[in-house]
Amino acid sequence: MTVSRQSRTTLAYVAPFGVYVASMGLERLLGIDGGWLYALRCSLTLAAILVFSRRTVSFTALNPISSAAVGLLVFILWVAPDQLWNIRHHWLFENALTGAAVSSIPIERRRNVAFLILRVGGSALLVPIIEELFWRAWLMRWMISEHIETVPLGTYRRLAFWVTAALFAAEHGPYWEVGLVAGIVYNWWMVRTRSLGDCILAHAVTNLALGLYVIGSGQWQYWL
Repeated sequence: MTVSRQSRTTLAYVAPFGVYVASMGLERLLGIDGGWLYALRCSLTLAAILVFSRRTVSFTALNPISSAAVGLLVFILWVAPDQLWNIRHHWLFENALTGAAVSSIPIERRRNVAFLILRVGGSALLVPIIEELFWRAWLMRWMISEHIETVPLGTYRRLAFWVTAALFAAEHGPYWEVGLVAGIVYNWWMVRTRSLGDCILAHAVTNLALGLYVIGSGQWQYWL
């Protein structure tokens, strides 16, 4: 594989995630707020998918029913600790390193139907694509070989599996422990199915269920 081809391959998996995270980080760094910013972030991310990843991403789920069930399982595991034990404000989960489980969404925006539709859509349609491309389809393979096209999807190596799960957990701040569980389940599902489409579907079902739960129950802290 030539250097240029390897770079294009890397961009296909990494660029959409990088655009999403960079735009979110810039918003917080500059202290800019506004519903239109989330729309802009989603638009830029979608553009990155279309430019870099359209030939890489796959929506073909070989096990759609099982993948949906896995997604619902992760959703249940995500909300269960707080529902059963109300542990979120313990120092293990809220501290200087992880931050606090407090929503960044202003109260007035929580009643804005257009924003809520956009937020649920972004969480359920865009985030699963960029995260599965980055975490399961790229990082798990890149840790085995930088020439990821030589590593089949779902290839299991202990270090790659657990480092990916740990970093996925760290991404979720005060929800790191359920993030770790989710990372393990999604990693396992990739190893089991060897299918990007199935992992995207599972992740999408989790995020859709969580989004509907947040709106229906008023548990806004799940949307940091």
